[in-house]
Amino acid sequence: MGNDAAPAKPIPLPHSLIMRKKLVYLTFLLLLTACENTPFNLAEIQPATPLASEESILDGESISLIQRKKQQAVIEAAFCRRTTTDRARQLAEICFDKTKNTLFMPFDLAEIALVETGGHKLSSRAVSTKGARGVWQIMPSRAKSHGFTGSDMLDDYKCATAAVRELYTKLDMAHGDLELAKKYYCGQGPQAEAYMKKIHTVRKEMLAELHTQGDKLALAESTSMIR
Repeated sequence: MGNDAAPAKPIPLPHSLIMRKKLVYLTFLLLLTACENTPFNLAEIQPATPLASEESILDGESISLIQRKKQQAVIEAAFCRRTTTDRARQLAEICFDKTKNTLFMPFDLAEIALVETGGHKLSSRAVSTKGARGVWQIMPSRAKSHGFTGSDMLDDYKCATAAVRELYTKLDMAHGDLELAKKYYCGQGPQAEAYMKKIHTVRKEMLAELHTQGDKLALAESTSMIR
């Protein structure tokens, strides 16, 4: 063909191929959810492209699930630096489960846990000088307002449930400002300011882990394509 020939038009992907890609993603997510006893491999669940570019093949709910699974794996890694591997995995699963169908993400619950009891190996038996209990340090009076007893806060699942309800209460006080709601979770004054600095520190730690693993996967997939 000569130089005057019209350029070829791009051929759109067949609908069947798009559907297959979507099914592969969803099947992979189901496998991740099913393998609860297997440690998460961060590199295995990071997408090679930004989530925004996946919207053409995944719906909003699927994208949210991918994000939450990514966060769960990063949370597990952060928790592992403070406690045992088994406990880290269990608490990371709780952060995932207890924020499903809420306004919050797993990171939101994990940040509070890391600040409240990260220095105490995320112990369920942690008790503050003021009497706050559990991994998420709920005061007995606040536990009661959420339908629990003070001793219930020694149970990780109940404590996490109370923490989510408490965060909703603070979110209402903060008129929908989640950052301010986390500050209110601690209280007010200088102590709350110091609390937020700790929140930002652990957040940076988890985001750095998230970005590092994304870079590793991108490099691994680039090398694989060259092969």
